[in-house]
Amino acid sequence: MATDSKRSTRSRMTGTQRRAQLVDVARRLFAEKGFDGTSIEEIAARAEVSKPVVYEHFGGKEGIYAVVVDREIQALTGALSGALEVGGHPKVLVERTTLALLGYIETNEDGFRILVRDSPVAQATGTFSSLIGDVATQVEHLLAYQFKKQGQDPKTAPIYAQMLVGMVALTGQWWLDARSPSKNVVAAHLVNLAWNGLSALERRPTLTRT
Repeated sequence: MATDSKRSTRSRMTGTQRRAQLVDVARRLFAEKGFDGTSIEEIAARAEVSKPVVYEHFGGKEGIYAVVVDREIQALTGALSGALEVGGHPKVLVERTTLALLGYIETNEDGFRILVRDSPVAQATGTFSSLIGDVATQVEHLLAYQFKKQGQDPKTAPIYAQMLVGMVALTGQWWLDARSPSKNVVAAHLVNLAWNGLSALERRPTLTRT
């Protein structure tokens, strides 16, 4: 009777519901095992459906992986873009962007694990590295403006943008597993290094109150 009940519940799923379920199942598996370590058989078994159902919705493992990555990219891009678009003092923008990335990691651990793993050869775009490059391009314009105001060469802004965003991203990868100290403390130290430099580090950095 229990088996019949499960089958009845599964059969009542709409196509949209089934697709969402498969994406959620695949997301967890890709986070646990990576792309290469996950099989269509495992996705189907975890979702309690047959393999043809997965193929029907996504065409294969690459298809469902692309959907999972695209969803995570949109979530992270939205968070980072929102932090940059508000405007304000450059230091505050650095703080917001750092907190946005760490906040995404905090609430989307599985998604971030998928993004920072090596993607399949077929996945040429939408990778974590390409996303970070896009964010660096946005930061580049902010830095160029500040460099010009301070009498420095704005042509060097792209270099500093890559360093700044890369530093935050790599620290985020470390914090994904460490989770200590807290998000705000990590963000404060990141901004301390990015804003003050090693020669002017504050002993006990705190975030700007805005």
